[in-house]
Amino acid sequence: MMKKNLPIGVIDSGVGGLSVLKRLQQALPQEEFIYIGDTARTPYGSRSEAQVRQFVEEVLCWLDQQHIKLAVIACNTITVLGVDTLQREHKFPLIGMSKGAELVLKASRNKKIGVMATPFTVSTEAHKKAILAQNPQAQVYLQACPKFVPLIEKEILEGPEVEAAVAEYTAPLKQAGVDTVILSCTHYPFIYEAISKDFGSGVQVIDPAEATAAQAVQLLQDNGWLREAKGAAVKICSTGDIGRVRRLAEYMLPQGAYDFQQVSL
Repeated sequence: MMKKNLPIGVIDSGVGGLSVLKRLQQALPQEEFIYIGDTARTPYGSRSEAQVRQFVEEVLCWLDQQHIKLAVIACNTITVLGVDTLQREHKFPLIGMSKGAELVLKASRNKKIGVMATPFTVSTEAHKKAILAQNPQAQVYLQACPKFVPLIEKEILEGPEVEAAVAEYTAPLKQAGVDTVILSCTHYPFIYEAISKDFGSGVQVIDPAEATAAQAVQLLQDNGWLREAKGAAVKICSTGDIGRVRRLAEYMLPQGAYDFQQVSL
């Protein structure tokens, strides 16, 4: 099969990457995708770097067997490990999550920017460094949100528990006077409405997945790998309960024909 007709792989520690898959489908409607969520071992954000690297290598080896042309890492926790350090001998290029520095700096009026992420991602300060590299005068406030991913993975997307967790994590950012917040975990768009409502109209909440999808389009164009035929088959795989993944996919993704499979790594 010609390289351009191979599918695109999308990987995440759980279901959060479905929000990135949605953006990829919008940007590349002619492409075929294979999504793999390591739901049996999520969340990655509270694990050690050594564990995360081991799990990611197992997922990438599985994708090697699926014969893909590109892998999009739809997870900030994995991305901040350093995409180049994950490449190894894999037969396809890797794209990580955009840190969204340009997006938030363009959107922010007062250059006080909040970053909501997993504890691991916050500990690396990767997003803060990326923003300050473009504008050293910006003020960046990091907020770890450890309760979000477990709630979303349990399909709790609204109600008192979500509202309480959101209020807990937005309070320090409100106090800091941020006017723009970036959701630096792909799970968080599942509760975008609750986060945006809590901040109010004075704060813009940004999902960097749009910029990630744009990077994927550019790489495919540069290599002449854009699919010409109207394939659009999408396979969604998980290492854990596929029924739960199906329900969350139906919540996040546009209507279409999806092939759901539970897999072992």
